[in-house]
Amino acid sequence: MLPTAEALEGKPVPRVTFKARPGDQWQDLHTDELFKGKTVVVFALPGAFTPTCSSSHLPRYNELAPVLRQNGVDEILCISVNDAFVMNHWKAGQDAAHITFIPDGNGDFTEGMGMLVDKRDLGFGKRSWRYAMLVKDGMIDKIFIEPEREGDPFEVSDADTMLRHINPDAEIPEPVIMFSRPGCPHCARAKAALRENGIAFTDISEDQRITTNVLRGLTGKLTWPQVFVGGRLVGGADDVVAFANSRQGR
Repeated sequence: MLPTAEALEGKPVPRVTFKARPGDQWQDLHTDELFKGKTVVVFALPGAFTPTCSSSHLPRYNELAPVLRQNGVDEILCISVNDAFVMNHWKAGQDAAHITFIPDGNGDFTEGMGMLVDKRDLGFGKRSWRYAMLVKDGMIDKIFIEPEREGDPFEVSDADTMLRHINPDAEIPEPVIMFSRPGCPHCARAKAALRENGIAFTDISEDQRITTNVLRGLTGKLTWPQVFVGGRLVGGADDVVAFANSRQGR
């Protein structure tokens, strides 16, 4: 049986040493180093490369990381009962620069949390139950534990729930997507305007098989760049510069 949130809140996180490989060199990471004197969001999941973890849980925390940091979070940790090689390989394919991946290969931290569960029916062995928590100076301030039922529920440990707990009035920026072309000066001008105004965006370049024909099919336009904000087509470089300037100071 999993512990309740009430049993864990106000308690310290387990004191363990993780075996990590940042920069392909072995390094011991102690929980004091990760949590002491910091406000940290932790989300734990059953396994690297698994469907919900890769498609929803991790990407949304990465997307909301800048907003979480604006609201007092110093670090965002993703913990899974996987070894350092697996976690590093998963990170490399996830485009998750805002997240620190922590390999709990022996399950010591997860067991200390009371979240180590038997997944042998899936061939996983012992893995982590899915949960998320806000940790302040090594103490569990708030924890969201997925309901204990069959399968892999994903209802309360998501990034949006965590952000609403930290600040219910936090403004979540709409996603900005740019279709650009390498060497295009108008694309460079549009990117500079977005960066200068602190607007995060995802750049989908022509060298990622977005051809002019694909661009026309998506936007009805033939010129680069084309930018979408929250699913709405903003337009080319001049339109993007005007949009970015209108967001200055927000």
